[in-house]
Amino acid sequence: MARYLVRRILGALVILLVVTAVTYFLFFTAPSDPARLSCGSVCTPASYLQIKHNMGLDQPVYQQLWQYLSGIVAGRDIGSSHCDAPCLGYSFYNHKPVFDTLSGRFPATLSLVCGAVLVFLVLGVGAGLIAAARRGSATDKAVSVFALVGAAVQIYFIGILARYFFVDRLRWLPQPGYQPFTDGLGDWFGGMVLAWLVLAVVYTASYSRYTRSSMIDALNDDAVRTARAKGLPGSTVFFKYAGRAALTPVVTIFGLDLGHLLGGAMITETTFNIAGIGQTAVQAVEHQDLPTLVGVTLIAAFFMVLFGLLVDLVYGLIDPRVRLS
Repeated sequence: MARYLVRRILGALVILLVVTAVTYFLFFTAPSDPARLSCGSVCTPASYLQIKHNMGLDQPVYQQLWQYLSGIVAGRDIGSSHCDAPCLGYSFYNHKPVFDTLSGRFPATLSLVCGAVLVFLVLGVGAGLIAAARRGSATDKAVSVFALVGAAVQIYFIGILARYFFVDRLRWLPQPGYQPFTDGLGDWFGGMVLAWLVLAVVYTASYSRYTRSSMIDALNDDAVRTARAKGLPGSTVFFKYAGRAALTPVVTIFGLDLGHLLGGAMITETTFNIAGIGQTAVQAVEHQDLPTLVGVTLIAAFFMVLFGLLVDLVYGLIDPRVRLS
């Protein structure tokens, strides 16, 4: 296990290094000129050169990349300011440290993603298990119809409709938005519940379909038939034998979807005015704020790699046939 973790961690560091380098080169070799944008409409050549120097854009790209990577580990000087580690640079838009901006908005995104994950896992996996247990029944058909409809809708479409009906028209829910958990559980829950449900709708539909299909295959497995032949209780066979086997592919999909949730969070945060990392990324695109875009990409890549490692570890707990070595 220890050797496996060390090998995976070293591999993860290499992946993050490659992602950072590729992202940096793509963004900072773009045709836009951040120094010209920051200089404003009335810009003298001297002011333009000074701003470009302060941003570090007057150096070769490979040297900028090296300073960026070393700044993540040890910090670096940018112009007349010092950026403490982990330094992701200064925003071209608000001139604040990118890491401070993203870390300040991370709790909102974490609340959104964790709440949505809890909703779609409970509802999606639960509906899939019920549909598999009652295969061919009206319940099974209803779950299948919901899965088809849920897979066809888009987050931005149902987000706008949900906000109009439940907040503006019916007034069943307060205005959505993120309030820190420490400011009050009720305000935090009330501001996030609609965003959780909207972000979870598509994933609930998918997971009900995945779980149903995987569970039906597991119930037809020889090991499950043998357990039934031995006279084990039906609930034991269903959950312990078939359930554990059926959850393995679901865990794989879950690990991939955790990374994709950031894309859904961008739309959801913008729709419900939640000041999270997704909304920050949208604003960075609008203002061509390259350091913030690189920082968001690096954080997304970090969590993708982390989730992949966690999925492999969960495999060993769910399926005893998997050995991590």
